[in-house]
Amino acid sequence: MEMMSDSLADILKEKDFDEPPEMAAIKSYIKKTFSAEVEVQVRERDIVITASSASLANNLRLQQTELKRAASTAKKLVFRIR
Repeated sequence: MEMMSDSLADILKEKDFDEPPEMAAIKSYIKKTFSAEVEVQVRERDIVITASSASLANNLRLQQTELKRAASTAKKLVFRIR
């Protein structure tokens, strides 16, 4: 049996329990797909994703459909550059 490298405490300390599920899903998708960190703000009608570079923001724009599917949302995605 293979030992897990992360303990439950390590996993839980990184979890934000106040984070909306859409936000967590978008961050996870971007981290897994692009190995990048972004800021995500969930608002009433849209979701703002702030990327660290124009290149990343443009790649995310091309992935809008997949991002919406991953987050299970119909909200408009807005992309910004930090």
